Amino acid sequence: MDSVKLSSKGQVIIPKPIRDAYHWDTGQELTLIDTGSGILLQPKAPFVESALDDVAGCLLYTGKPKSIVEMDNAVAEGLKTQFYDCS
Repeated sequence: MDSVKLSSKGQVIIPKPIRDAYHWDTGQELTLIDTGSGILLQPKAPFVESALDDVAGCLLYTGKPKSIVEMDNAVAEGLKTQFYDCS
């Protein structure tokens, strides 16, 4: 079992064999999970790389362009329906 020391800046060095085993390179972002009896480090899941064409398909609109006021009104109506209409 490896042990590490907490520095005065609150940093720890993860031993190289552990970093290598998990393929953690410099700059790897980690999440800390409080387990109640300690902490668990897990790699932060990166966003899946995608192209704009793959994700912008839902943005296709062939009608007349909406004004900012019309978009604001639509958002307000959606919020009203979602949070205030209890019928």
